[in-house]
Amino acid sequence: MQLRAGSGGLLLLAVTVGAGAAGFAILFRFLIKTFTLLLAGHPDYAAVPGASHPGLEGLGRWFLLGTPVIAGLLYGPLVHFFAREARGHGVPEVMYAVARRGGRIAPQVAGVKALASALCIGGGGSVGREGPIVQIGSALGSTCGQLLRLPEPRLRVLVASGAAGGIAATFNAPLAGVFFAMELILSDFAAQSFGMVVIAAVTASAIGRAALGDAPFLHLPTFTVAHPIEYLYFAVLGVLAGAVGVIFTRILYAIEDLCDALWRGPEWLRPAVGGLALGLLLVAVPEMYGVGYPVLGHAIFGRYALGFLVVLLIAKMVATSLTIGIGGSGGVFAPSLFVGAMLGSAFGVVANDLTPATAGAVGVYGLLGMGAVFAGAARAPITAVIIMFELTGEYGIILPLMTAIVLAAGVSHWLSADTIYTLKLRRRGVDLGVRETIASASRSLGELMAAVPEALPHDASLVEASHALAASRYGVLPVSDRSGGYAGVVTARAVSEAISDGRHDTSPVDLVIELPVAVRVTDPLDVGIQALDRSGCGAIPVLSGTGTDAVGWFDYQIALDALSGAGTTAAGSPASVG
Repeated sequence: MQLRAGSGGLLLLAVTVGAGAAGFAILFRFLIKTFTLLLAGHPDYAAVPGASHPGLEGLGRWFLLGTPVIAGLLYGPLVHFFAREARGHGVPEVMYAVARRGGRIAPQVAGVKALASALCIGGGGSVGREGPIVQIGSALGSTCGQLLRLPEPRLRVLVASGAAGGIAATFNAPLAGVFFAMELILSDFAAQSFGMVVIAAVTASAIGRAALGDAPFLHLPTFTVAHPIEYLYFAVLGVLAGAVGVIFTRILYAIEDLCDALWRGPEWLRPAVGGLALGLLLVAVPEMYGVGYPVLGHAIFGRYALGFLVVLLIAKMVATSLTIGIGGSGGVFAPSLFVGAMLGSAFGVVANDLTPATAGAVGVYGLLGMGAVFAGAARAPITAVIIMFELTGEYGIILPLMTAIVLAAGVSHWLSADTIYTLKLRRRGVDLGVRETIASASRSLGELMAAVPEALPHDASLVEASHALAASRYGVLPVSDRSGGYAGVVTARAVSEAISDGRHDTSPVDLVIELPVAVRVTDPLDVGIQALDRSGCGAIPVLSGTGTDAVGWFDYQIALDALSGAGTTAAGSPASVG
């Protein structure tokens, strides 16, 4: 009882979660190194881009075609069958769990995310470590709280504590872990929450330093500002970085949409098949392999020419977007730092060419670009300032950082209403910036649902079913049984798989999928949103009170309208049918 209600109990739980997050962070880094060594033949392939695999010398760099495919064959089924929340960059899922699900995250997410992300990064996925470790630590905190049946406010604090502990341990950056959790996960700086998150981060950082050492994960040049006029350059860089952060976000989701449009096979196979495209990119630009910190360091130290910096900047945005688009698992924080380093270093090269007497070192701009692009993409200026301060250990970086980062966040806000994290949720019909009103939260699905689209007959041919599904809005339709009643739903993907496998005599009834959660007319809006999110479909049926008949249709547009206060028309609105 003391653990559930007392301050001392919450303190003990925060320490426990921090220690657990540190353990997972250590294991996660070990897994990444192990899988990279197995698949690429080197502990960090980005440090030796273009080198051949020691066991496949005759192939040269062409072995890179196969590494993402092999990794995808392993983590694709793992994610699809055991924890679909582990797909993607992880942070939006944690933000959603805290804001809409009271901090509840499935227990298996921690293990699946660790394995899947380590395989993805080790196999060449151009993503980062922070998204996975945030989701891993958060899942650990959530599981601990759910086992003890903690009330939701305390459960949210443990989720944030796990996120902070994971970042603190894996990056040796306790302050960054704290402010990342408070600014992005909780969006709240309440005194008790802050104290518990700090305790978890300190615990995790102490364990991480004991196991991994006290050296920063990046060795960066000393920061100096020689001329006051450099602040003008910093301001210009901040404006450019804000725009680049938004462009990165748009490219990420544009490529994800393209991958969704092109892929018609089973989801578990998508990472392997898409890995061929990623492999081709790695052959062309092997610097994109994995997280890429060695390449980032070379750029900061001015070892690349202007043209190559631009190539690396564009290639990283495409490689990260492609990795996420094909179903990979990894973060976007490190890629945003990478893009920022390339942008800042390129800006520094140009500034030195134009005004060599006053521009300052190229590395200065690379450092500022790292924080500014992250601030432009994630719109988390406090976290951006803190983490760059921890990376450098130089107090002199604060004023230039504040100049570039605040301008980057402001430009990003002016150009886009969403961040790289919240846009993923908005596309699912979830707007974390709009708090549900009492009236909206209490409305039932029976009040919000649209009319059920015409069901596919049980004896329809697959060709007829494919035509009907192609004309539907979300590629999902109900199916009737032999008596004309509701049998379930079938998706365009299931039908296309059956056709491609030559099973032309299959009935739509045989292809009915089992939805993880069935909703009824009496269920509230938040239950419908959770069920829709877990379904993997763009729309789901609303069942009668007895749960036997489909009497309505609920989709992302209805959810978004309800959350934004616009509401929806009565059942039967043609806008949401299909």
